[in-house]
Amino acid sequence: MIDLRSDTLTKPTSAMKEAMMEAPVGDDVFGEDPTINTLERKVADFFGMESAIFCPSGTMTNQIAIRVHTAPHTEVICDEKSHIYLYEGGGIAYNSFASVRLLHGDRGRITAEMVQDNINNPDDVHAPISTLVSLENTMNKGGGCVYDFKEIEKISSLCKDKNLKLHLDGARLFNALVTTGDDPKKYGQNFDTISICLSKGLGCPVGSLLLGTQEDIKKARRVRKVLGGGMRQAGFLAAAGIYALDHHINRLQEDHDRARKIANALEGLSFVDSVLPVETNIVIFKLSNNALSVDFVNKLKQKGILAVPFGKHDVRFVTHLDFDDDMLEDLIKKLKAI
Repeated sequence: MIDLRSDTLTKPTSAMKEAMMEAPVGDDVFGEDPTINTLERKVADFFGMESAIFCPSGTMTNQIAIRVHTAPHTEVICDEKSHIYLYEGGGIAYNSFASVRLLHGDRGRITAEMVQDNINNPDDVHAPISTLVSLENTMNKGGGCVYDFKEIEKISSLCKDKNLKLHLDGARLFNALVTTGDDPKKYGQNFDTISICLSKGLGCPVGSLLLGTQEDIKKARRVRKVLGGGMRQAGFLAAAGIYALDHHINRLQEDHDRARKIANALEGLSFVDSVLPVETNIVIFKLSNNALSVDFVNKLKQKGILAVPFGKHDVRFVTHLDFDDDMLEDLIKKLKAI
């Protein structure tokens, strides 16, 4: 099967597994796992931030950040396509008792002007207090599109001026960095907290990190414990992250190149109405003649291709570490034969 459902489906490489098995470990709840400590320091330094905490998933790191930055009767400002709103099980309400102000951005990317127009008057008792702005880069539902960093700087400046916190869901941030060449430390200068995933483009089996100030990460450790995220000898998992950071970042360009080739092949095919612009490793296309994505995905499965419905008439492909050029050639051949 050619599996393009997600970049979370990768298996550890042989070299990554070797690094995992050789990792020194300890009890992380006691702060005594040397490999986790090394990973947290490595990622914090990479983005120029004070501290980091290792967690099982990106949903957990996002939800911890929201819990740290909000309180009941407060509000999170984000785009309507945001992962924190659509795909985290209603966690903002359940974990933080916070409200959500949804914006309609450009494929999920919002602007400083939009944020400005949606900040509530803190003296109006009818409205929740605007406390946190959350961005997502790359934007999953927007076809893996990337923020212009100048707009991020404008949003950051506005948040500082209005005393709002700024969080980044950077599940695929490394894909964005490879595409733009932006300095990762500038991200650390503009966001209060950043969530990154190791289990997507970087090919690790498990793991995400939340980055922030020492004070915020100290709070985050307490929230992680309450959520059941305190792990023990998890250095075996952290070792995969260290290996990925050293060996798997630059190769993300290969995933991007293959995604563009898929998009080029899809354009003009009879069953395709349109394809979102491809900037990184996600390809989203709309089916023609109002065909249902569920039916089309089942048809693809019969031909040995796995994808996910991404809306009533939309289908998503995601390229990744385990999808190579031979699979790409086979995929394009099968798509053109439909």
